[in-house]
Amino acid sequence: MAEVTDADFEGEVLNADLPVLVEFGAEWCGPCRQLAPVLSEISREEAERLKIVQLDVDHNPRTAIAYGILSVPSLLVFRGGEPVKSMVGARPKRKLLAELAEAEVL
Repeated sequence: MAEVTDADFEGEVLNADLPVLVEFGAEWCGPCRQLAPVLSEISREEAERLKIVQLDVDHNPRTAIAYGILSVPSLLVFRGGEPVKSMVGARPKRKLLAELAEAEVL
């Protein structure tokens, strides 16, 4: 799973051809570490339909502030450069896939 920064967020996320799920997290965040393997697995399985990236809020505060990220992990799904789905907290793969399907991302 790729990491994005304040510097490349626009190009990698806002201008992406596919919908992009951004996991806003931090190295010290336990739930972020629990969520990482779930996101990696979905990233591999859904690579044709969804791009998944991580953004470390401690090292990239501009983007986190711009999108009102107050808790980690926070997940934002972008389509056409706009956020279309927001989720806070770790969740199992099945629940995350269901939420993405409900938002018509998958």
